[in-house]
Amino acid sequence: MHGKFNVFAAAPTLMKDFRQASIELAGAANFDPRLTELVKIRASQLNGCANCINMHAAEAREKGETEQRIYLLSAWREAPCYSDRERAALEWTEALTRLSEGLALGSAYESLAAQFTEEERVKLTITINMINGWNRLAVGFSLFADAGEIEAGNKAAA
Repeated sequence: MHGKFNVFAAAPTLMKDFRQASIELAGAANFDPRLTELVKIRASQLNGCANCINMHAAEAREKGETEQRIYLLSAWREAPCYSDRERAALEWTEALTRLSEGLALGSAYESLAAQFTEEERVKLTITINMINGWNRLAVGFSLFADAGEIEAGNKAAA
């Protein structure tokens, strides 16, 4: 992993716990693997996190996502290849990721509620919160790792 310094060496217990919580939450919150990856990519695009865009695009491909849908994600509103459910999740992702910009949280929630159960809404929101946390670590400390490095680290932490 490249960056300003090694966050895993600087705070090993905390980073191990954060990584482990991410792995556990991903398993518990995963209601739709492809949609989960699209949400992670979109939040990472908004946050300018090259590390997480790279990693989650690779994971999305592994889960069967198409190149077209990954490439069009930054213009999902105009692209016809996303379902109403996916659009609701992406709108919610943008609203929460850009919370300080005052986006229309109410209308985003209405779209979300029309497509997702209460449990799914909580799972999606936790997923968005977790990826935003990773984005802030990666962007803040200029972290970048090859997807293989990250996968190996996740296996070692498990």
